[in-house]
Amino acid sequence: MPQGVTLAKVNAELARYEHALMKFSAREKNGAVELVIEIKDTGLGVHTYYAPLHQRDIDHPQFPWTLQRYLYDCLHDYVVEMFIRTPQSREP
Repeated sequence: MPQGVTLAKVNAELARYEHALMKFSAREKNGAVELVIEIKDTGLGVHTYYAPLHQRDIDHPQFPWTLQRYLYDCLHDYVVEMFIRTPQSREP
């Protein structure tokens, strides 16, 4: 599948999701597609989360379900990365 078509397919599927705090998109990077998760409140200074999507997953008939699981897994990871301090943090 041509890269532009692949990117459009991923973005079309992501358009089916709306979240109160996050926005979702996809971008082309080095000939592949990346999932992009950004927090809507840019004033918080939180980084953007990027996760690679594999072509075989995009081409698979179960792509909508695979993407949903991957999106939820990435959201979990992203939220965990936002911790400023945890009990395991080393004090400066």
